[in-house]
Amino acid sequence: MGETQKGLLSIINKLKGLTEQELRIVLLGLDNAGKTTLLKSLASEDVNTIMPTQGFNIKSVASHGMKLNVWDIGGQRQIRPFWKKYLENTDLLIYVIDSADKKRFEETGLELAELIDMENLKGVPVLIFANKQDLAAASPASEIAEGLNLHTYRDRIWQIQACSAVSGEGVQDGMNWICSTLVNQKK
Repeated sequence: MGETQKGLLSIINKLKGLTEQELRIVLLGLDNAGKTTLLKSLASEDVNTIMPTQGFNIKSVASHGMKLNVWDIGGQRQIRPFWKKYLENTDLLIYVIDSADKKRFEETGLELAELIDMENLKGVPVLIFANKQDLAAASPASEIAEGLNLHTYRDRIWQIQACSAVSGEGVQDGMNWICSTLVNQKK
């Protein structure tokens, strides 16, 4: 069993107390940020055969009456206007950023700011994965947080997590944060 799979199971075990709880997590970010790789890494699937997502992927992990539904929605420019259709009843937003693609920081920041302002996501916790930290050109998560003005998000809990979806590094820390955040919210 891979490290991330164990991680996902441990999260589900921690969430067991929330009987029959179904959690909806939406995974967004620009195209090529690494959303599908992240999702596959969480599901312990092969991350070497990934195509750009046309539309969306859903992975559900069920255990002891708990169901974690993760929606991975394509990030190409022509798909982004449809993001809002998927945001109804979202328990948590995961936003993925390619930390090495500095040319698109402004674009990704604008998309994130627009999401944060959406009525459907009012107060919804946000986990930002600063992905591709394994690349030499990657900006540190703290720098990205500053560039995105995350400190201005006062109406919700947020976290930025450096990670590499390919190696799995940092992914578990992000999942642990999701778990403790959702458990505390559902009390």
